[in-house]
Amino acid sequence: MTPKHKTKTHSKFLSPKQITGAEALVKCLENNGVEYIFGLPGGSVIPIFDALVNSKIKLVLVRHEQGATHMADGYARATGKPGVVLVTSGPGATNTVTGIMTAHMDSVPMVVLTGQTISPMLGKDAFQEADIVGISMPAVKHSYLVKNTNDIPRILKEAFYITNTGRPGPVLIDLPKDMVAGPFTGSLDPKMDIPGYTVPAKGNQKDILKMAKMFNEAKKPLLLVGHGAVIAKAEDAVRAFVRKLKIPVTNTLLGKGVFPETDPLNLGMLGMHGTAYANKALINCDLICSVGSRWDDRINGNNAEFCVGAKKLHIDIDPAEMGKIVKPDASVVGDARLVLEELIKHVEPQDTRAWIEELAFYRTEFPLKYSNDHGLTAQKVIDELYQLTKGKATIVTDVGQHQMWAAQFCLTEHGRKWLSSGGAGTMGYGFPAAVGAQFGTPKELVVAIVGDGGFQMTMPELATVAVHKLPVKVIIINNRFLGMVRQWQELFFGNRLSGVDLEGSPDFVKLAEAYGIKGIRISKVEDVRSKLLEALDHNGPVLIDAEVIKEGNVFPMVPAGKSAHHIIIEPPTTQLEKPTGST
Repeated sequence: MTPKHKTKTHSKFLSPKQITGAEALVKCLENNGVEYIFGLPGGSVIPIFDALVNSKIKLVLVRHEQGATHMADGYARATGKPGVVLVTSGPGATNTVTGIMTAHMDSVPMVVLTGQTISPMLGKDAFQEADIVGISMPAVKHSYLVKNTNDIPRILKEAFYITNTGRPGPVLIDLPKDMVAGPFTGSLDPKMDIPGYTVPAKGNQKDILKMAKMFNEAKKPLLLVGHGAVIAKAEDAVRAFVRKLKIPVTNTLLGKGVFPETDPLNLGMLGMHGTAYANKALINCDLICSVGSRWDDRINGNNAEFCVGAKKLHIDIDPAEMGKIVKPDASVVGDARLVLEELIKHVEPQDTRAWIEELAFYRTEFPLKYSNDHGLTAQKVIDELYQLTKGKATIVTDVGQHQMWAAQFCLTEHGRKWLSSGGAGTMGYGFPAAVGAQFGTPKELVVAIVGDGGFQMTMPELATVAVHKLPVKVIIINNRFLGMVRQWQELFFGNRLSGVDLEGSPDFVKLAEAYGIKGIRISKVEDVRSKLLEALDHNGPVLIDAEVIKEGNVFPMVPAGKSAHHIIIEPPTTQLEKPTGST
């Protein structure tokens, strides 16, 4: 919460009209439209926290720096605007690395402000000194070490431009204490200086025409939509393209909602735990076009067997993705929305009725299903939530079995309504990301679906929720196991369970109540609907402890290192061979 104290202080070394580097920094943040800063103070950033006292920017005090980064991440994914983090030096800075990597892997715009020891002490192992620029280098889009107070406005301006243009990603700014405490005498509106940084836009016309020709020759085309289409705000373009050609669509885990998952042409998520019919489409298509996906190993476990015989087309704003995994027959580097808006002019509808009927058969033959014959299942809780919210809620997940079940049963109508850690698979992401999403979209219903393992990694942020009275709903799928690891151990390692039993977890309902948050327990199938309604009707935060069966497994499943040809649709009766690449 923003401190109520508004008394302004000035260093004795400054004239009354002179401002500090910290004050210049805050003014630049305001000029960039920053609403919230998610942070935790420390010695090296006290001047910045002091400058925030009189700012209209709202400070959200977190309980751990990792929580701050995930909140900023959730805020950014839900709104499309960069999230901002402010932490102190040393361990404060290093605690952000997991969240920075999570944002980097999923192309999320974020500006991370880290404190640093004073400039004369750099490299001398000063108190709470850490080379955060070096430590975070592989996980950021760009980084800065401020060496001159007057450079702060230029660096801020460049950081916000870089983080949210092209392929978004986190930008880190390391701020020595003397740089923010010292006098500022520069311009608050400087010119940027980013030589060599260009953003692809419309795409090469020749490449687009080549791609259009292949679409016009295809009999069984398939559109694959990824997170890049969400980032590019390509919803309308994707929908118009699909409607014109009457072709089926599948999406990655992070591409949910770009094309409505309730539409008959949408096959749902593909890949390791995608629908059987989406994976059947992969096997049988004669053309697949990826829009803003990177053909990652969760959907393409074996490149040699991936869409054999099909033309592979790729639209992406990042030229580094072209040919990195799949060698495309045609590719266009550019903004997904702009490329599709041009491509649609050059494609003609083909007769896809037989192809659509084939996929409809697979949908009927291999539906998603579950049974509660042996007790309450996670699928029942998640499916009931979807039915009650009619798909209107913003769903934020953690990582594990519940994440895959949520992806299967929570059908998404629009982009930015589904938030999940894809590339990094970061346990502990879901709850704080939901907090950030709720700050960014205060009028929306935000529901965090988390596991009992991941939730315990960032659960101190219950304090943040309680203080701000955020109406976020948290559903813990509590199976007393690290469920996904247990599933692999059961299927591929002779059911020799090791390190997956979560004995010793707290009573989550009592934990919520200790923070002053409403707690609800669900343990019976017949109570699911009424308990969820009770939570949804409550005007404030709620934590739901859903005690589900301990040994439920996620199916369908494509084993790691395998292709869609090896999909397991039903639970196997015997243990499987170890997946390719496992140890």
